[in-house]
Amino acid sequence: MDRQELDTVIYEKEGPVARIILNRPEKANAQNSAMVSDVDRCLTDAERDYGVKVLILKANGRGFCAGHEATGRADLGERFPEFAAASEAGHPWKGQADLFTWPVLHLWEFQKPSMSAVHGYAIGGGSYFALIPDVVVAAEDAYFQMPLVQGLGFPGGETTIEPWVMMNFHRAYEYLYLARTVDAGEAQRIGMVNRVVPRDELDDTVELMARQIAQAPLSTLMGVKALVKRAWEGMGMRTHLQQAVEVMELVGRGGDVAAWREENAERGYGPGPRQVAAQRMAAAEADFRNSGQDGGPAASWSP
Repeated sequence: MDRQELDTVIYEKEGPVARIILNRPEKANAQNSAMVSDVDRCLTDAERDYGVKVLILKANGRGFCAGHEATGRADLGERFPEFAAASEAGHPWKGQADLFTWPVLHLWEFQKPSMSAVHGYAIGGGSYFALIPDVVVAAEDAYFQMPLVQGLGFPGGETTIEPWVMMNFHRAYEYLYLARTVDAGEAQRIGMVNRVVPRDELDDTVELMARQIAQAPLSTLMGVKALVKRAWEGMGMRTHLQQAVEVMELVGRGGDVAAWREENAERGYGPGPRQVAAQRMAAAEADFRNSGQDGGPAASWSP
Protein backbone atom coordinates (compact mmCIF):
# COMPACT_ATOMS: atom_id res chain seq x y z
CA MET A 1 0.00 0.00 0.00
CA ASP A 2 1.15 3.53 -0.83
CA ARG A 3 0.25 5.71 2.19
CA GLN A 4 0.85 9.41 2.75
CA GLU A 5 -0.08 11.42 5.84
CA LEU A 6 -0.75 15.00 4.82
CA ASP A 7 -1.62 17.84 7.20
CA THR A 8 -5.34 17.10 7.33
CA VAL A 9 -5.93 13.87 5.40
CA ILE A 10 -4.44 10.44 4.90
CA TYR A 11 -4.07 9.41 1.27
CA GLU A 12 -3.82 5.71 0.41
CA LYS A 13 -3.52 3.80 -2.84
CA GLU A 14 -3.97 0.05 -2.80
CA GLY A 15 -4.37 -1.75 -6.11
CA PRO A 16 -7.17 -0.09 -8.09
CA VAL A 17 -8.56 1.76 -5.05
CA ALA A 18 -7.49 5.16 -3.69
CA ARG A 19 -8.71 6.48 -0.33
CA ILE A 20 -8.89 10.04 0.95
CA ILE A 21 -9.38 9.85 4.72
CA LEU A 22 -10.32 13.11 6.47
CA ASN A 23 -8.07 13.22 9.51
CA ARG A 24 -8.84 16.12 11.83
CA PRO A 25 -10.83 14.17 14.42
CA GLU A 26 -9.95 16.63 17.20
CA LYS A 27 -11.70 19.33 15.11
CA ALA A 28 -14.65 17.13 14.05
CA ASN A 29 -12.99 16.97 10.60
CA ALA A 30 -14.07 20.57 9.99
CA GLN A 31 -12.90 21.98 6.67
CA ASN A 32 -10.19 24.60 6.73
CA SER A 33 -8.03 25.88 3.90
CA ALA A 34 -5.45 23.12 4.44
CA MET A 35 -8.04 20.34 4.24
CA VAL A 36 -9.59 21.73 1.06
CA SER A 37 -6.11 21.92 -0.48
CA ASP A 38 -5.13 18.41 0.67
CA VAL A 39 -8.31 16.84 -0.71
CA ASP A 40 -7.91 18.71 -3.99
CA ARG A 41 -4.30 17.56 -4.34
CA CYS A 42 -5.27 13.92 -3.70
CA LEU A 43 -8.06 14.13 -6.29
CA THR A 44 -5.53 15.32 -8.87
CA ASP A 45 -3.13 12.49 -8.05
CA ALA A 46 -5.88 9.84 -8.23
CA GLU A 47 -7.06 11.24 -11.57
CA ARG A 48 -3.61 11.06 -13.09
CA ASP A 49 -2.72 7.60 -11.77
CA TYR A 50 -3.78 5.02 -14.38
CA GLY A 51 -3.61 2.32 -11.71
CA VAL A 52 -6.47 3.92 -9.75
CA LYS A 53 -9.98 3.03 -10.88
CA VAL A 54 -12.11 3.95 -7.84
CA LEU A 55 -11.80 6.68 -5.19
CA ILE A 56 -13.20 6.37 -1.64
CA LEU A 57 -13.73 9.43 0.56
CA LYS A 58 -14.09 8.59 4.27
CA ALA A 59 -13.12 9.97 7.67
CA ASN A 60 -11.51 9.16 11.00
CA GLY A 61 -13.11 10.13 14.29
CA ARG A 62 -16.66 10.33 15.60
CA GLY A 63 -18.16 11.70 12.40
CA PHE A 64 -17.53 12.42 8.74
CA CYS A 65 -17.22 16.23 8.58
CA ALA A 66 -18.73 19.06 10.63
CA GLY A 67 -18.59 21.57 7.77
CA HIS A 68 -16.47 24.69 7.50
CA GLU A 69 -14.36 25.47 10.54
CA ALA A 70 -15.85 28.32 12.55
CA THR A 71 -13.54 31.28 12.71
CA GLY A 72 -13.47 34.84 13.95
CA ARG A 73 -11.94 37.80 12.19
CA ALA A 74 -8.88 37.64 14.44
CA ASP A 75 -7.61 34.42 12.90
CA LEU A 76 -9.34 34.62 9.52
CA GLY A 77 -6.09 35.04 7.62
CA GLU A 78 -4.50 32.06 9.37
CA ARG A 79 -7.29 29.54 8.83
CA PHE A 80 -8.59 30.86 5.51
CA PRO A 81 -5.90 32.94 3.76
CA GLU A 82 -8.07 32.95 0.62
CA PHE A 83 -10.70 35.01 2.50
CA ALA A 84 -8.11 37.52 3.63
CA ALA A 85 -6.60 37.86 0.15
CA ALA A 86 -10.01 38.42 -1.46
CA SER A 87 -10.93 40.96 1.21
CA GLU A 88 -7.72 42.91 0.69
CA ALA A 89 -8.35 42.92 -3.07
CA GLY A 90 -11.95 44.06 -2.56
CA HIS A 91 -13.47 41.02 -4.30
CA PRO A 92 -16.82 39.91 -2.83
CA TRP A 93 -16.68 36.16 -3.44
CA LYS A 94 -13.42 34.92 -5.01
CA GLY A 95 -12.01 33.70 -1.69
CA GLN A 96 -15.11 31.64 -0.99
CA ALA A 97 -15.16 30.31 -4.55
CA ASP A 98 -11.49 29.31 -4.39
CA LEU A 99 -12.08 27.48 -1.12
CA PHE A 100 -15.50 25.93 -1.46
CA THR A 101 -16.81 26.15 -5.02
CA TRP A 102 -14.00 25.01 -7.30
CA PRO A 103 -12.82 22.18 -5.00
CA VAL A 104 -16.40 20.84 -4.78
CA LEU A 105 -16.66 21.08 -8.57
CA HIS A 106 -13.38 19.16 -8.78
CA LEU A 107 -14.93 16.35 -6.74
CA TRP A 108 -18.02 16.48 -8.98
CA GLU A 109 -15.88 16.46 -12.12
CA PHE A 110 -13.51 13.73 -10.89
CA GLN A 111 -13.30 11.50 -13.96
CA LYS A 112 -13.34 8.09 -12.27
CA PRO A 113 -15.90 6.37 -10.04
CA SER A 114 -16.07 7.88 -6.57
CA MET A 115 -17.63 6.67 -3.33
CA SER A 116 -18.11 8.03 0.16
CA ALA A 117 -18.34 6.14 3.44
CA VAL A 118 -20.28 8.34 5.87
CA HIS A 119 -20.65 7.87 9.59
CA GLY A 120 -21.87 10.24 12.26
CA TYR A 121 -22.31 13.86 11.26
CA ALA A 122 -22.12 15.31 7.75
CA ILE A 123 -23.07 18.95 8.27
CA GLY A 124 -22.91 22.04 6.05
CA GLY A 125 -19.96 21.86 3.67
CA GLY A 126 -19.24 18.41 5.08
CA SER A 127 -22.50 17.17 3.60
CA TYR A 128 -21.17 18.21 0.19
CA PHE A 129 -18.05 16.05 0.56
CA ALA A 130 -20.38 13.24 1.64
CA LEU A 131 -23.07 13.55 -1.05
CA ILE A 132 -21.21 14.62 -4.21
CA PRO A 133 -19.49 11.24 -4.82
CA ASP A 134 -21.18 8.81 -7.23
CA VAL A 135 -22.10 6.18 -4.63
CA VAL A 136 -22.83 7.05 -0.99
CA VAL A 137 -22.86 4.36 1.69
CA ALA A 138 -23.98 5.56 5.11
CA ALA A 139 -23.69 3.96 8.53
CA GLU A 140 -26.89 3.71 10.54
CA ASP A 141 -25.64 6.51 12.81
CA ALA A 142 -25.09 8.97 9.94
CA TYR A 143 -27.07 12.18 9.60
CA PHE A 144 -27.04 15.17 7.24
CA GLN A 145 -27.88 18.82 7.78
CA MET A 146 -27.42 22.21 6.07
CA PRO A 147 -28.01 24.61 9.00
CA LEU A 148 -26.92 27.85 7.32
CA VAL A 149 -30.36 29.27 6.44
CA GLN A 150 -31.57 29.28 10.05
CA GLY A 151 -28.10 29.32 11.62
CA LEU A 152 -26.20 32.04 9.73
CA GLY A 153 -28.73 33.67 7.40
CA PHE A 154 -27.08 32.30 4.28
CA PRO A 155 -29.27 30.80 1.51
CA GLY A 156 -27.27 27.57 1.56
CA GLY A 157 -23.68 26.57 0.93
CA GLU A 158 -21.27 28.02 -1.60
CA THR A 159 -22.29 25.16 -3.88
CA THR A 160 -25.97 24.45 -3.28
CA ILE A 161 -26.16 20.81 -4.30
CA GLU A 162 -29.42 19.99 -2.54
CA PRO A 163 -31.80 20.47 -5.51
CA TRP A 164 -29.67 18.05 -7.51
CA VAL A 165 -29.10 15.51 -4.76
CA MET A 166 -32.82 15.32 -3.99
CA MET A 167 -34.18 16.11 -7.48
CA ASN A 168 -37.41 17.16 -5.78
CA PHE A 169 -37.92 20.83 -5.11
CA HIS A 170 -40.41 20.22 -2.28
CA ARG A 171 -37.88 18.18 -0.31
CA ALA A 172 -35.02 20.57 -1.09
CA TYR A 173 -37.01 23.58 0.15
CA GLU A 174 -38.04 21.90 3.40
CA TYR A 175 -34.51 20.64 4.07
CA LEU A 176 -32.99 24.11 3.53
CA TYR A 177 -35.72 26.37 4.94
CA LEU A 178 -36.02 24.45 8.22
CA ALA A 179 -32.38 23.30 8.58
CA ARG A 180 -33.75 19.79 8.90
CA THR A 181 -31.62 16.94 10.14
CA VAL A 182 -32.02 13.90 7.87
CA ASP A 183 -30.97 10.57 9.34
CA ALA A 184 -29.47 7.75 7.29
CA GLY A 185 -32.73 5.85 6.89
CA GLU A 186 -34.66 8.83 5.54
CA ALA A 187 -31.68 9.82 3.40
CA GLN A 188 -31.86 6.45 1.69
CA ARG A 189 -35.64 6.68 1.29
CA ILE A 190 -35.45 10.01 -0.52
CA GLY A 191 -32.43 9.09 -2.63
CA MET A 192 -29.64 11.02 -0.92
CA VAL A 193 -27.63 7.86 -0.23
CA ASN A 194 -27.39 4.44 -1.89
CA ARG A 195 -27.15 2.09 1.09
CA VAL A 196 -27.37 2.13 4.88
CA VAL A 197 -25.41 -0.45 6.85
CA PRO A 198 -24.44 -1.05 10.50
CA ARG A 199 -21.48 1.07 11.57
CA ASP A 200 -19.17 -1.93 11.95
CA GLU A 201 -19.94 -3.02 8.38
CA LEU A 202 -19.37 0.37 6.73
CA ASP A 203 -15.72 -0.03 5.73
CA ASP A 204 -16.06 -3.58 4.45
CA THR A 205 -19.19 -2.72 2.45
CA VAL A 206 -17.51 0.21 0.71
CA GLU A 207 -14.26 -1.68 0.07
CA LEU A 208 -16.12 -4.60 -1.49
CA MET A 209 -18.21 -2.32 -3.70
CA ALA A 210 -15.09 -0.46 -4.80
CA ARG A 211 -13.37 -3.68 -5.83
CA GLN A 212 -16.48 -4.86 -7.65
CA ILE A 213 -16.66 -1.59 -9.57
CA ALA A 214 -12.96 -1.90 -10.40
CA GLN A 215 -13.56 -5.19 -12.24
CA ALA A 216 -14.52 -3.17 -15.34
CA PRO A 217 -11.88 -1.49 -17.57
CA LEU A 218 -10.88 2.03 -16.57
CA SER A 219 -11.97 3.43 -19.95
CA THR A 220 -15.42 1.90 -19.51
CA LEU A 221 -15.81 3.29 -16.00
CA MET A 222 -14.73 6.74 -17.14
CA GLY A 223 -17.22 6.51 -20.01
CA VAL A 224 -20.07 5.77 -17.60
CA LYS A 225 -18.96 8.66 -15.40
CA ALA A 226 -18.79 11.07 -18.34
CA LEU A 227 -22.26 10.17 -19.66
CA VAL A 228 -24.07 10.43 -16.32
CA LYS A 229 -22.21 13.57 -15.30
CA ARG A 230 -22.82 15.32 -18.60
CA ALA A 231 -26.53 14.50 -18.42
CA TRP A 232 -26.68 16.36 -15.10
CA GLU A 233 -24.56 19.20 -16.42
CA GLY A 234 -26.82 19.46 -19.46
CA MET A 235 -29.67 20.16 -17.04
CA GLY A 236 -27.67 23.07 -15.63
CA MET A 237 -26.02 21.62 -12.51
CA ARG A 238 -22.53 22.94 -13.20
CA THR A 239 -23.77 26.48 -13.88
CA HIS A 240 -25.98 26.36 -10.79
CA LEU A 241 -23.11 25.34 -8.51
CA GLN A 242 -21.04 28.30 -9.70
CA GLN A 243 -23.92 30.76 -9.23
CA ALA A 244 -24.57 29.66 -5.66
CA VAL A 245 -21.50 31.36 -4.17
CA GLU A 246 -22.42 34.72 -5.74
CA VAL A 247 -26.01 34.61 -4.44
CA MET A 248 -24.75 33.50 -1.03
CA GLU A 249 -22.38 36.46 -0.74
CA LEU A 250 -25.03 38.98 -1.85
CA VAL A 251 -27.58 37.65 0.65
CA GLY A 252 -25.00 37.45 3.42
CA ARG A 253 -24.39 41.20 3.11
CA GLY A 254 -28.10 42.10 3.36
CA GLY A 255 -29.14 44.63 5.99
CA ASP A 256 -31.94 42.43 7.30
CA VAL A 257 -29.49 39.55 7.61
CA ALA A 258 -27.12 41.70 9.67
CA ALA A 259 -30.00 42.74 11.95
CA TRP A 260 -31.11 39.12 12.31
CA ARG A 261 -27.60 38.03 13.31
CA GLU A 262 -27.44 40.84 15.87
CA GLU A 263 -30.74 39.64 17.31
CA ASN A 264 -29.36 36.11 17.59
CA ALA A 265 -26.37 37.43 19.52
CA GLU A 266 -28.61 39.47 21.86
CA ARG A 267 -30.71 36.38 22.58
CA GLY A 268 -27.59 34.37 23.35
CA TYR A 269 -28.18 31.92 20.52
CA GLY A 270 -25.26 29.83 19.38
CA PRO A 271 -22.41 29.29 19.38
CA GLY A 272 -22.55 27.65 15.93
CA PRO A 273 -25.12 27.65 13.10
CA ARG A 274 -26.47 24.23 14.08
CA GLN A 275 -27.20 25.50 17.60
CA VAL A 276 -28.69 28.78 16.34
CA ALA A 277 -30.98 26.85 14.00
CA ALA A 278 -32.14 24.56 16.81
CA GLN A 279 -32.85 27.50 19.13
CA ARG A 280 -34.67 29.44 16.40
CA MET A 281 -36.89 26.48 15.55
CA ALA A 282 -37.61 25.76 19.22
CA ALA A 283 -38.54 29.40 19.81
CA ALA A 284 -40.90 29.37 16.81
CA GLU A 285 -42.57 26.20 18.08
CA ALA A 286 -42.97 27.67 21.58
CA ASP A 287 -44.49 30.87 20.17
CA PHE A 288 -46.89 28.79 18.09
CA ARG A 289 -47.95 26.68 21.09
CA ASN A 290 -48.45 29.78 23.24
CA SER A 291 -50.38 31.72 20.59
CA GLY A 292 -53.49 29.59 20.94
CA GLN A 293 -53.29 28.54 17.27
CA ASP A 294 -52.21 25.02 18.12
CA GLY A 295 -55.14 22.94 16.97
CA GLY A 296 -53.50 19.58 17.54
CA PRO A 297 -50.30 17.64 17.17
CA ALA A 298 -47.72 19.16 14.84
CA ALA A 299 -44.39 17.93 13.59
CA SER A 300 -41.75 19.12 16.06
CA TRP A 301 -38.38 20.17 14.74
CA SER A 302 -35.62 17.61 15.08
CA PRO A 303 -32.15 19.00 15.91
